[in-house]
Amino acid sequence: MSASRSELMEAVLPNDANALGTMLGGRLMHLIDIAGALAAMRHSNSYVVTASVDYIDFRFPIQVGEFVILRASVNRVFHSSMEVGVKVFAEHPLTGQQRHTSTAYLTFVALDANRKPHSAPEVIPETEEEKRRYREAGERRNYRLTMRNKRAAEEG
Repeated sequence: MSASRSELMEAVLPNDANALGTMLGGRLMHLIDIAGALAAMRHSNSYVVTASVDYIDFRFPIQVGEFVILRASVNRVFHSSMEVGVKVFAEHPLTGQQRHTSTAYLTFVALDANRKPHSAPEVIPETEEEKRRYREAGERRNYRLTMRNKRAAEEG
């Protein structure tokens, strides 16, 4: 799992913010998607596309002038799809103090040279935290598939 880790960092500027001086949720979602894709690409050694965003929370606002730090890694691989977890932190530029502001789970699909899905290598969880994330990724996938089947039954 550690080989897939990626980190993205930016300064939050006025153009990234709303009238309250806090980072726009849409801008943060954009960065979450990029950070997640970087981890998935790194893991699969291929281009990827976003298949779903399963969960995102906004615990605390990020202020203009702070740094936004996004840490992403692949939690589990399901053939060509990969669940990636992204944790977002705000960092005060003068003190270095960080606070956890958001968490997101996304699914990416690895693509071959013809832009068709192809298998990605398995992840090997090593630490207890990685094993927990691996297990919970399977639970989230089961829920996604249940909801997809439910929607298909309702539409069909």
